[in-house]
Amino acid sequence: MAMINTRDILETIKMIEEEHLDIRTITMGISLRDLASDDIHTLCDKIYDKITRRAEKLVATGESIERELGIPIINKRISVTPIAMVGASTTALSYVPIAQALDRAAAATGVNFIGGFSALVQKGFAKGDEVLLNSIPEALTVTDKVCSSVNVASTKAGINLDAVSLMGHIIKATAEMTKDNQSMGCAKLVVFANAVDDNPFMAGAFHGIGEPETVLNVGVSGPGVVQSAIRRAGDCSIGEIAEIIKKTAFKITRMGQLVGSLASERLGVPFGIVDLSLAPTPAVGDSVARILEEVGLESCGCCGTTAILAMLNDAVKKGGVMASSNVGGLSGAFIPVSEDEGMIAAVRAGALSMEKLEAMTAVCSVGIDMVAVPGDTSAEVISGLIADEIAIGVVNTKTTAVRVIPAIGKSVGDSVEFGGLLGSAPIMPISTYSPAKFIHRGGRIPAPIHSLKN
Repeated sequence: MAMINTRDILETIKMIEEEHLDIRTITMGISLRDLASDDIHTLCDKIYDKITRRAEKLVATGESIERELGIPIINKRISVTPIAMVGASTTALSYVPIAQALDRAAAATGVNFIGGFSALVQKGFAKGDEVLLNSIPEALTVTDKVCSSVNVASTKAGINLDAVSLMGHIIKATAEMTKDNQSMGCAKLVVFANAVDDNPFMAGAFHGIGEPETVLNVGVSGPGVVQSAIRRAGDCSIGEIAEIIKKTAFKITRMGQLVGSLASERLGVPFGIVDLSLAPTPAVGDSVARILEEVGLESCGCCGTTAILAMLNDAVKKGGVMASSNVGGLSGAFIPVSEDEGMIAAVRAGALSMEKLEAMTAVCSVGIDMVAVPGDTSAEVISGLIADEIAIGVVNTKTTAVRVIPAIGKSVGDSVEFGGLLGSAPIMPISTYSPAKFIHRGGRIPAPIHSLKN
C-alpha cells in the first residue's frame, strides 16, 4: 500500500486555502439525438424530461464530493447535443421554446449553466442551423442559464464567411436585446473555429456527436497555484520555470482526475476528460495575467507577453498529459479579459490592446474572450474581428474563439459590470475602419493546404 505523504496533503490544503485551487466545473454531457419530434412542444417536453432524469443527482453528488475532499467545485453544468440538430426534426421557425425548456431543466436540476444551444456550420447551413442562429438573440434574452455557441470554421473545412457575417449581426442584436442588463446576452455566446466535442467550459460547451449517451467531464483551474510556484522559485532560468509549471499542472490534473472518477462512479456515467485550462476569476491571486508578470513582465500586454504565454500553455499541457490518460477539451490558458483581475488592470493601464490579444490567441486556447467594445461598433467590424481570430485557429490547426460584448450605450473609458465569475470589462478601443466589402462577399474561405492530411 502506498504511503500517504503528509507534505503532499499539506501542500494541497495550502493550494486550496491560499492559492484559489479549485475544480472549475463538473459538466454532464447528455445526448438528445433520440428525441426527434415534428411538434416543437412535444420535443420541449421530451428534452426537459430527459435532462432532469439524467442530471437529477449531479449537483448533490458534486456537493457531497466537495464536502468529503474539501475541494471547491465552483460550477455544476450540463451540455447537450447541438440544438440545431435536435430542432431540425420540427417545422418550427424559432427554437426559443427549446431554449426555455433547457432553462427550466437547468433550474430544476440546480446547475449553474446549460450549454448546447449551438450549431456547427463550418461548411454550410443544414436544416435547422439558420433557425437556431436567428433564435439566439431572443433565446439569450429570455433565459438565465442557457449558453450558445456556433462553430463557423475548421482546418478541414475552411471558414464559412456567410456564417461569420451573420454572427456579427446576431451579436449586435443580442447586445441590443440585453442592453438593460449590460448586454449580458453576449457573455453567453461564443463563436468557434475547430470546436472540440468534449469542452466542459461555457459558453462553448455542447455534447459532441461522437460522445456516449451520457458523459462526465471535469474542468480544472489553478492560475494562483502556478503563480505561487513561480514566485517561490525566485531567480532561475526560463527552462526551470517551464519545469515548475509542468510539475504544478501535474498536481492540479491529478486532483481533477480524482474528482472526475468519483463523480463518474457515483452517478453511473462514463468519465470523459479532464480539461486542464488555467481559467482565471476576478479574484486577486487567481489571474493568468499575473502569472506572466511573475515570470518577468512589467505588465501583461508588453513585449514578451506572447512568448511567455506560449511557454505557459505548452508546459500546462505537458504536465497535464502525464497526470491523466483522459486529458482533453481545450487544456491550456484562457485569457478572458473581464474574468481576470490582472487583464482588467493591464487594459486600464493601456498596456494590453486588442491587437496584442489577437497575437496571444495564436498560442493559447481562446483569445478575444469576454472583451467589451463600444456599443456603436458595426456588425461588419465585429464580423471582421471574428474572421481574424478564426483564421488563426484554422491555419494553426487549433481551437480559437471569440466572445465579444458590444456594450450598448458605452464607449472607450467606460466599463461593464457583470458580477460573479464574469467580472467587469473595460471598454476597449477597436479599429472602426470597415471590412464590410470583404464580409459581404460571402461564400467560404477554402481550407489551408495542410488540411490534406488523410
